[in-house]
Amino acid sequence: MILQLDPHISEQNQQEIEARIKALNYKATAVNTQRARYLVAIGKAEIDLRSLGQLPGVQDIHRVSDDYKLVSRKWRVRPTVLDLGDGVRIGEGTLTLAAGPCSIESEAQMESIMQHLVDNDVRIMRGGVYKPRSSPYSFRGLGMDGLKLFHQMARARGIKIITEVMQVSQVEEMHDYVDVFQVGARNTQNFNLLDALGGVDKPVMIKRGISGTLEELLSSAEYVFSGGNEKLILCERGIRTFETASRNTLDLNAVPILKEKTHLPVIVDPSHGIGLREHVAAMALAGVMAGADGIIYEAHETPEKAASDGAQTLNFDESARLIRNLRRVYALRQELE
Repeated sequence: MILQLDPHISEQNQQEIEARIKALNYKATAVNTQRARYLVAIGKAEIDLRSLGQLPGVQDIHRVSDDYKLVSRKWRVRPTVLDLGDGVRIGEGTLTLAAGPCSIESEAQMESIMQHLVDNDVRIMRGGVYKPRSSPYSFRGLGMDGLKLFHQMARARGIKIITEVMQVSQVEEMHDYVDVFQVGARNTQNFNLLDALGGVDKPVMIKRGISGTLEELLSSAEYVFSGGNEKLILCERGIRTFETASRNTLDLNAVPILKEKTHLPVIVDPSHGIGLREHVAAMALAGVMAGADGIIYEAHETPEKAASDGAQTLNFDESARLIRNLRRVYALRQELE
């Protein structure tokens, strides 16, 4: 169960609540986030919630049977909407688009892509400065120097940044230069990294693991939330199956299921999901109709020359067409709802 505490609860009252929970053979864990104070209580005995809900300092109490509790929709019915500032929001009631290259390569590359985004009213740019590559000989990003330039150029154009963090040591140095930390598929169960991101006051987008279940994705989000960071986004990016006709299998079943199970925003990455440039747009549109709160995809002026993932990256004409169609399909979805 989850007890939401009065933000100004006295230490004595909190200790009394924790003692009462312990007496019921439950284990209580205190969670303090950017928004609220909670006690997450784990136990098996059937109890009358009113016996705890009436205690001084308890604002609300909810019974949540899921292993992932704080990210569950069973206690927070109203969906979480994240405000990145400057009118950029992620969550139910809006369609958020993010586009950009797999890897940040150069100042000229960033200039051209940012102008493309500005021309098409896309406010978030994706791009990796640290790249986890299957081969140690592949391009692995420009590192902090690239991120600082990325940040400087994006700020001048009113664009927000989402980029991948790969290890705990990078969190602090990257903090002031990103708007959304991305946890990539290979790090979804890097629990040390998730713990570290629980301590930052920046949104975190967690991609589904390469062979991860939805339960595992939600549990990864629970790590960050329980560490104190409620600003979370879930990303369906395809999973590895026996199928070899595409890079991954984009599991669009995940979108409505996640929307039912969690209050967190859910977005879809069709570029990694299918890995075939000619089919990325179709899967992006399908993601919107499945109920996604946003789409993140790869775009580059000349995908054939991209340092990485060119085969799944849209050129600017394809990207502009997709943006127009995504907004049309989202408007249709709203009408149908």
